[in-house]
Amino acid sequence: MVGVDALSVRVDSVELVDEEVVIWLRPRRRLQWRCPTCQLRCPRYDPGRPRRWRALDFGRTKVFVAAQVPRVSCAQHGVVVAGVPWARPGARHTRAFEQLAAWCAVEMSASAASRLLRCSWRTIGSMVTRVAADMRAGDDGLDGLRRIGMDEISYRRGHRYLFVVVDHDQRRLVWAADRANQASVHAFFDALGPERTAQLTHLSADGAKWLADVIAVRAPHVVVCADPFHVVRWAMDALDEVRRHTWNEVRVHRGPNKPAIGEGKKVWDARWTLWKNPDRHTDAERGRLAYIAATHPRLHRAWALKEGLRTVFAQSGPAAIASLDRWLSWARRCRIPPFVKVARRITGYRTEIIATLTHGLTNALAESVNTKIRLITRQEFGFRNVHALIALAQPSLGGYRPQLPT
Repeated sequence: MVGVDALSVRVDSVELVDEEVVIWLRPRRRLQWRCPTCQLRCPRYDPGRPRRWRALDFGRTKVFVAAQVPRVSCAQHGVVVAGVPWARPGARHTRAFEQLAAWCAVEMSASAASRLLRCSWRTIGSMVTRVAADMRAGDDGLDGLRRIGMDEISYRRGHRYLFVVVDHDQRRLVWAADRANQASVHAFFDALGPERTAQLTHLSADGAKWLADVIAVRAPHVVVCADPFHVVRWAMDALDEVRRHTWNEVRVHRGPNKPAIGEGKKVWDARWTLWKNPDRHTDAERGRLAYIAATHPRLHRAWALKEGLRTVFAQSGPAAIASLDRWLSWARRCRIPPFVKVARRITGYRTEIIATLTHGLTNALAESVNTKIRLITRQEFGFRNVHALIALAQPSLGGYRPQLPT
């Protein structure tokens, strides 16, 4: 019932107290008086007191493990409560119970896991943190990295971000840290070490300057690939700027909170038509786009520039590079200031974009991981402790999925 080898403990007694089963255990002599951290046998500091740990339920009945546990005096860690075979250091639940809690946290919602285990979600978060650390003990998951991707994700209001690193070859999450800043990037390379950093060959990122500056210092030999989604997003933002300018020119000012009418309404309604890919347009949207081409050629030319850049990334190799150069020449002389600005920006990232067109490496895997982290956050109704979110994301997305206790 407790999930502990009989060679490790002795059962002194079993009691039924207030509809709860209490199993009194005693560690075998060879496992007594040991530091819970370094596992060294230490002199006993005091007789201790009775302590309880929640164990796996027996049907509808709660089960607890109890024992008289002394404190020991460790030369390295000081005076600490002696370790026991059935629980992790600092835990108030048995290893089997924590294993079940971690499995439930990964496989179901927080409310369902809390109801099933009859404990709070904050307690489950602490147990997940310990199980994840135990599964990753001696293995930081950073060996054998060759092609990686870096990105940030907002996990909470108030500009709270996670910095995540993914492995493109094994398609898994390998690193996550609180706060997406240069300190987090330096921390990743510190954990990776110079030898494993030298083994990196490719890195995908979104082109953020704070990220590129650290990569240039810590891994200058790596081929950096710009993410096509973010590059095309620059063109979409420029297109939206042109659309808003056109709308302000033709709309009728009717006061605040008044819907647009006339020509202003037609330009306003064309917003999603201009954003969508042409192969997904309906008949009505194709008609709306034809009207824009006939009445607002400058806006239609901005849409064509956006679609031209998107077409560049639909190709690969020398043909894609030639298409990119033609698009840059077109954008520089289009006389549309937002797209002239985008052309200058793309020129600054031309090396990274050519690497993407040559090697075909994008940040799609990192974006997929970000979406799943958002799903975890929404499923658990948010996290007060970011370390609990990281501990839950690593088993779910990092290849360390917990198993049911057997």
